[in-house]
Formats: sequence, structure tokens, C-alpha cells
Amino acid sequence: MKQQTFGATVAALRKERGMTQLDLAERMGVTDKAVSKWERDLSFPDAASLPKLAETLGVTVDQLMLGKMDATAPAPAETARLIPTILNGVALAMGVAVTALSALHQLGAEDALPMLGLGLACLAAAQLAGR
Repeated sequence: MKQQTFGATVAALRKERGMTQLDLAERMGVTDKAVSKWERDLSFPDAASLPKLAETLGVTVDQLMLGKMDATAPAPAETARLIPTILNGVALAMGVAVTALSALHQLGAEDALPMLGLGLACLAAAQLAGR
């Protein structure tokens, strides 16, 4: 595993994908000068744009931020398969929490309903993500 600066990581990934600084800038909605500054570690992209930058460069946000080029890291497609499992886990946790806390008389109906609603929303999102 090779560790490098954020700018070097962005430059290497951009070049691997055959993109120019202008190509990346257009996809990100910034100027090519901004991309140049990122690559020279003179500035950093807005935190809200990091997921889009990572997706554009075909890596995870963690890989982008840590500057690690690790071939064993899960691909974004593999990570996407985990999302329904995680959502189902949250839904199960909400159901168990409501059941246990209600049995212990520590949770009233006004508090249980939002928790159950969150669980149902997670189940629905898991179904959508699994398609």
C-alpha cells in the first residue's frame, strides 16, 4: 500500500482515468485552476463535494482522503451491496429496542412510534437499494 498526499492522489487517479484537469473540473463544476491547486496541495475541495470527487475518480472517500491506493479495498459496487444489509440491521435494532424498552416500561408510545417509523423507513430503503 502506497501513502501519498491528497493532491498526488487526485492527480494519479485523474491520470489513470485518462482525464485532463479540465475534464475533471467540468465534471466537478469548478475551474481547471481549482483542480490544479488541489493537485499541488495548495487548496482543498469543499467537503460537500468529496463524495462526488471520489465517485468521479472511482474510489471511496476514505481512499481519497487517506491517499491510499490499496487494491484490496472494496470497490464502490461491493460497498453498495452492503447498504441493504446495514439498513435491515438498523430496522431490526429499532424493533428490538422498542420491544425491550417497552417490556421494561422505559418507553412510551409517543417515543416508540418514531423509532418504529425509522425502522420501517430503513426496511423500505433496503428494498429500494436492493433493486
